[in-house]
Amino acid sequence: MSSLSRDDVAKLAALARIEMTEAELIELSSQFGMILDAVARVQDVNLDGVKPTSHPQPMLNITRPDVVAPSLSPEDALSGAPAQEDQRFRVPQILGEAE
Repeated sequence: MSSLSRDDVAKLAALARIEMTEAELIELSSQFGMILDAVARVQDVNLDGVKPTSHPQPMLNITRPDVVAPSLSPEDALSGAPAQEDQRFRVPQILGEAE
């Protein structure tokens, strides 16, 4: 089993600027040991013939070409708006004065 000593954990905590009690240092030294063992097991996996990927499933981006199509005129789009200004919807200000 891999392990880090209490002093190793204290040094890591100091580098990360994390204050730890003596009990936390001792407890984390055993927990870091379990983490290091898990990483070691992953590193032992045979990856011959496995290509590196960014995602476990094949990714395909489905797109369509942009085609100009008829749409609403600004007047039609704004016809039901309770308030409008300069061919835009007018809404109440919610953040206060602009700075």
